[in-house]
Amino acid sequence: MMQRYETGPRMSEMTVHHGVCYLAGQIAEDATQDIKGQTRQVLAEIDRLLALGASDKTKILRAEIFLADIADFAAMNEVWDEWVAPGFTPARATVEAKLACPDWKIEIVITAAI
Repeated sequence: MMQRYETGPRMSEMTVHHGVCYLAGQIAEDATQDIKGQTRQVLAEIDRLLALGASDKTKILRAEIFLADIADFAAMNEVWDEWVAPGFTPARATVEAKLACPDWKIEIVITAAI
């Protein structure tokens, strides 16, 4: 059985299939904030979506982080390190990428077990 959450005409924010949550790329609602503020927003949204799928950050299998400017890597990591569950760090990749909106500083894609 497949479940879709917050489905719109173009995409769903999350799909769940065979005990795995697949999150769409999450971005900050308030793009006027700096990288730390945007990262906090994105991680809060990830927590919210994972809870909808009966999961949480201790069950994240993979994180793909896209930064508009790789110079933000250290500041983003400060927020990430405060948020990630000790002993439950997922496989992770971080790359610099041109994001769809010039005000976005970060986008994160998550795959997590239930």
